[in-house]
Amino acid sequence: MDKIEFLVLRSLLHNEEYLRKVIPFLKDEFFEDSDQRIVFDEISNFVTEYNNVPTKEVLTIEVGKRKDINEQQFKSITHLISHLDDEPAEFDWLVNTTEKWCRERAIYLALVESIGIADGQSKEKTADAIPSILSDALAVSFDNHVGHDYFQDYLERYELYNRKESRIEFDLEYFNKITKGGLPNKTLNIALAGTGVGKSLFMCHVASGVLLQGKNVLYITMEMAEEKIAERIDANLLNIDIQDVSGTPQQIFETKVNNLSKKTQGTLIIKEYPTASAHSGHFKSLLNELALKKSFRPDIIFIDYLNICASSRYSKMGNVNSYSYIKAIAEELRGLAVEANVPIVSATQTTRSGFGSSDVELTDTSESFGLPATADLMFALISTEELEELGQIMVKQLKNRYNDPTIYKRFIVGIDRAKMRLYDCEQSAQNDVLDNTREEEYTYEEKPKKSFDGFKF
Repeated sequence: MDKIEFLVLRSLLHNEEYLRKVIPFLKDEFFEDSDQRIVFDEISNFVTEYNNVPTKEVLTIEVGKRKDINEQQFKSITHLISHLDDEPAEFDWLVNTTEKWCRERAIYLALVESIGIADGQSKEKTADAIPSILSDALAVSFDNHVGHDYFQDYLERYELYNRKESRIEFDLEYFNKITKGGLPNKTLNIALAGTGVGKSLFMCHVASGVLLQGKNVLYITMEMAEEKIAERIDANLLNIDIQDVSGTPQQIFETKVNNLSKKTQGTLIIKEYPTASAHSGHFKSLLNELALKKSFRPDIIFIDYLNICASSRYSKMGNVNSYSYIKAIAEELRGLAVEANVPIVSATQTTRSGFGSSDVELTDTSESFGLPATADLMFALISTEELEELGQIMVKQLKNRYNDPTIYKRFIVGIDRAKMRLYDCEQSAQNDVLDNTREEEYTYEEKPKKSFDGFKF
């Protein structure tokens, strides 16, 4: 009786500090032996009902009330209980050992479940759920943090307030204003626009600007081929009209790319997946592969685009509504952002009513109103005939966790569709749209350069 399971049961009965620490993380399925599983159930039930630790005598009485055991099993369980004596063990070692055991059991059970799913034994879950199941098991840990003590932890809080948070800056003035200097790590940021308005153009432009900052960029595409995304970024960074990229002489093209590579320490990886075939589990695997094979770790991830991702929780063909499905995708992507410690930028489609509208609202989010609840920043890209003639596009804030969204609620950005670029407009372009919105002066240490500034080709 020297297995870890016996040690856990004995410690639960005789060490209340240990019990309070670990019991929220224990599960009955972690116990392989049925007698041990029943003893744990009775301890857990007693603690839940009476908020106290049962004695061995009380535990024996409670087991005797069960209708799912026979006389022989009762004798076996009472024999087990009688040997649960108080033999103290070093507390930290005991907790760490229990945590390791819980993780190992969770992984084993996750593998068994995954094999069953792969063999078609599960009616509720598909193979797409396997990465999430395994990921949850690997993440099993005892959380030592008990919360922030308002009065005792004030210095820690003050330092946090005054700490300069690492952010990925834009090369667009008003985007830096509304985000207070750029996108923080562990966030999900979504552009909302109709077909052809500029979702991919926006992401390609921002990706180009971040690359020029010397950052590593991962661009995941499920709408266009890798080469098409690269072509758009070529137009942006190499200062070539997109229709002329393919016709550029090889020597000139090589010279431009080589000159560009000398200007930045960053790396850009573009990865294509078939539409609706990849989810956060695939993206995690990609990150691991890139780290192992290329020593590449992204500073920011672009996913083009959210609506055509898959979910690791649900099958697209399963009995799930679009609200739950899209919301699940958003939650999984934000979880990926937290796990990878990077900002994720993605996009979503407008509804039919929002398409072509001169004013887009959260209700115009295609397929899922639950998506905005998950995003940290969400904004609409709005194009009208008048704006197109001026070479402009309007940005409207829909949700903003970084700043007051009523500050620069709407603003204008220049757009050059031939070169796949966005740029800052003259202040006069903002006059009409800023009249009915709040303005706030915001300064940052150094204004980021335009993605095409400083390059001579």
